[in-house]
Amino acid sequence: MEKILNEFTGTVRRAVDDYQMINDGDRIAVGVSGGKDSLLLLVALKHLQSFYPKQFELEGITIELGFEGMDFSPIAELCRSLDIHYTLLKTDIKEVVFDVRKETNPCSLCAKMRRGAINGAITERGITKLALGHHFDDAVETFMMSLLFEGRLSCFRPVTFLDRSGVTQIRPLVYAGEQKIASVAGALQLPVVENPCPQDKASKRHEIKQLLSGMAGAYPDMKSKIFGAMQRLPLDGWAPGMNIHDLLNRKEGSGTSDHL
Repeated sequence: MEKILNEFTGTVRRAVDDYQMINDGDRIAVGVSGGKDSLLLLVALKHLQSFYPKQFELEGITIELGFEGMDFSPIAELCRSLDIHYTLLKTDIKEVVFDVRKETNPCSLCAKMRRGAINGAITERGITKLALGHHFDDAVETFMMSLLFEGRLSCFRPVTFLDRSGVTQIRPLVYAGEQKIASVAGALQLPVVENPCPQDKASKRHEIKQLLSGMAGAYPDMKSKIFGAMQRLPLDGWAPGMNIHDLLNRKEGSGTSDHL
């Protein structure tokens, strides 16, 4: 188990170093949705904390949307075992999005409300850096969604400064593939909480995921080539070695990702 975690944390550290995600004295909150991605990110950052040359503090925070049947107590227990402060913030996002407004495009509003809730919660605690569980496949899918549905080349950034909230988002899993994450999370027996959202398999992202999956047989290295192109263009914010001060000076107003 230790070997598996060491290897995976090495992948996380490479992304952290390439994009200068962590500075000395940072207080970092991990957005824990309950899925395998954010749980493994939390565990990997805790492991990284034990040997990384830059000192940083770590917390976990979950935005509870209001869906029935989601039990986050095993995650709270995991955080206790890792000596990580954990916050579970209850919201009425599900009620607002699905029951009151009956949104035809619920993912967009849900994402905005989640971002607002989590940014507000961490800034109240004096935390200005948020680690999100978006990974390699998420990045490729987001790029393809932008290309096919919007006709532009765009994607969330590995490091994004939001000047409205003063929060810097970091994505340390951008070098980790979804299959690898699933394998490591399973080996570590992380307490994954299943997502009951009715849009989970009906979104535009799911369409792109299925499209890329279907093409993978004929073009097995397609995702790697797309990801490499994003770095070589370079897509804004994707050139390895980008300094965080450059991003802060841009005073970007919002991120481009549509999910946490």
